Amino acid sequence: MASILVTGGTGLIGTALCNLLREKGHKVAILSRNQHTKPNSYYWNTDTRHIDAKAIVEADYIIHLAGEGIADKRWTPQRKNDLINSRVETANLLYEKVKELNPNLKGFISASGIGYYGATTSEKIYQENDAPGEDFISEICKVWENSSMQFDTINIRTVIFRTGVVFAKEGGALGKLSQPIKLGVGAALGSGEQYVPWIHLEDLCNMYLYAIENEEIKGIYNAVAPEHINNKALTKIIAKKLKKPLWLANIPAFVLKIILGKMAVIILEGSRVSSEKIMATGFKFKYPNINEALQKLP
Repeated sequence: MASILVTGGTGLIGTALCNLLREKGHKVAILSRNQHTKPNSYYWNTDTRHIDAKAIVEADYIIHLAGEGIADKRWTPQRKNDLINSRVETANLLYEKVKELNPNLKGFISASGIGYYGATTSEKIYQENDAPGEDFISEICKVWENSSMQFDTINIRTVIFRTGVVFAKEGGALGKLSQPIKLGVGAALGSGEQYVPWIHLEDLCNMYLYAIENEEIKGIYNAVAPEHINNKALTKIIAKKLKKPLWLANIPAFVLKIILGKMAVIILEGSRVSSEKIMATGFKFKYPNINEALQKLP
């Protein structure tokens, strides 16, 4: 049994992951911005540089999921700062406290995003050693990963998962994609040719568990399913599963740009991303293809 400290433990991924870790017999604690914390929850505050020391000292592993939602709000200059700081400053604070308290930390495992490669549509299949993109979404991921890799410099095993679009039975991207189709107003977005690198929530949680239980796992891995699918094909499959027709033509890119601003790029562009590196270590996907992942739609 390991003691695992989780940031972002109340979000979609964090909640599911904490439940899985507990099921496997691990002791789980979360960091919370609420000072009136519940049992197995510790207070932290990046503004005051505070973390309850007990949370750090007792941790065998830290899993870092904290970060404002990329698609929750329009990308104003302030929002861009918040997106970066919620990832980078939290990682920096964890690093400061780990150096200060010198716990017997066995590993630091952090989320990142496939946005590292940039919001672009191409025929290239991106692998972990490919260069980053040059847009804002790529910049977030680059500085996020740099802040996490600080732990590697002090000889703590560090793992980073560049995560694709997460599909879950309840909540997340799948619910947002399914809802307009249920209402009869679903359609492919923009050209529909952009790829959607995706992963089922169960597989993502299992990947974090796998990284804890296998000490040879270190470095950066793409957390995406092995099957590649574009937005047009995905929309058709969801509609078929829901037994709903698609009456509308593709939603034009300019409409989405008016509604979402610069943030529209994250749904209008997308390339294929490889999962070969994590599979080469022996990791097995429970949901390797989209039809299996969509068996139970929200």
